[in-house]
Amino acid sequence: MKEYTPEYLENIRSIIERGDEEAARSELADLHPADIAELYQELDLEQAEFLYKLLDGDIAADVLMELDEDDRRKLLSNMPAEEIAKQFIDHLDTDDAVDIIQELDEEDRDKILSHIDDVEQAGDIIDLLKYDEDTAGGLMGTEMIVVNENWSMPECIKQMRLQAEDMNEIYNVYIVDNDYRLKGILPLKTLITHPSVSKVKHVMEEDPVAVKAETPVDEVALEFEKYDVVAMPVIDSIGRLVGRITVDDVMDQVRESTERDYQLASGLSSDVETDDTLFTQTKARLPWLLIGMLGGIGNSLILGNFEGGLSMDPMLALFIPLIGGTGGNVGTQSSAIVVQGLANGSLDMRHSGRQLLKELGVGLINGCIISLLVFLYNFLKLGTGHFTTTLSVSLSLFSVVIFASVFGTFVPLTLEKLKIDPALATGPFISITNDIIGMVIYMGISTALLFHFAG
Repeated sequence: MKEYTPEYLENIRSIIERGDEEAARSELADLHPADIAELYQELDLEQAEFLYKLLDGDIAADVLMELDEDDRRKLLSNMPAEEIAKQFIDHLDTDDAVDIIQELDEEDRDKILSHIDDVEQAGDIIDLLKYDEDTAGGLMGTEMIVVNENWSMPECIKQMRLQAEDMNEIYNVYIVDNDYRLKGILPLKTLITHPSVSKVKHVMEEDPVAVKAETPVDEVALEFEKYDVVAMPVIDSIGRLVGRITVDDVMDQVRESTERDYQLASGLSSDVETDDTLFTQTKARLPWLLIGMLGGIGNSLILGNFEGGLSMDPMLALFIPLIGGTGGNVGTQSSAIVVQGLANGSLDMRHSGRQLLKELGVGLINGCIISLLVFLYNFLKLGTGHFTTTLSVSLSLFSVVIFASVFGTFVPLTLEKLKIDPALATGPFISITNDIIGMVIYMGISTALLFHFAG
């Protein structure tokens, strides 16, 4: 990874201001596309556009894919559709081209597609745009080597050479029948060690791991992890080969999904970056802050309704943060375990009842230990004169821990069944709900005990 010193950046800006294209090309010549993309983030839009026009098609396309989505959109917004098609789309694999086009308005999409010279490539892109971007079909590319199972090995090699001319990387050779249904793969080692075999189908590896085009991206990622492959074929509902997915495509999606879940769990309603505008960041953060404010108001109303109990024993107010904080922590722990299990496939929704029972057991153990420790602490510190407070706090903690454990498990499981992102359950939603329910439990138990012992 290249580090850009202030002196280096000042030199680049000076070259751009002079309009010295030769010097600029010399500076860019030895840089990796990812380093060039990082350099663009240090420049303003006009400076970046100056450098961009000096790159050849393949490098320019690679750099475009390395840019952040916002930077990419800004760069493309100042370019005519024909230039985007010629300079970028023509030099990208179909899956990357689709990613770029999906970020644009529908009107701009049509203009760009009309300027693509390769009719077959344009057709492939249009076909891929029909798939949901969060499925295997929306993630796949169509550049792959495909041979017929009935070809002889010499014919196979000949066809592979022809198809490979337009490909940047080759992961697998896919074998299909006359109806284009996937039958197997042909490892390159087999190709080398069996050059004279009569037909491809005699040496191919049958029944390769494949995913259907409508498979969700998160399930595709689990398949890659399970079978430890670098590329995987994509088939339609009747087994015909329609594309292939590579591990780098999956990792990009996993990273984006992880960032999205982390932000959702942190109380952000949409994806935001540090360089987003004040309005964008405020819009993403304010909704949950307002919900949290309403939760705080709800807590104050609850305390108001139990004002009699607090007036009888003001010391109860000292333990309100303990009850709320413990409930929030327990609920967040439980929901985080479930969300992680759903994400990595270790938790099957068919076993959700078992998970609830397990979490109930964990809650009982944790509740007993925490409430007992707090009981001993309060008993030793406060003495017998405040036994009601000691008992109220301990019983409330026990109840809150059990409730938070079960609730923190139940909510993400329910959201998963409703097809809502369960990561929502690891954020402010759980904390706010546990605060309110925990306060009701605490005040209810405390008031009941106070009136019981007072009577």
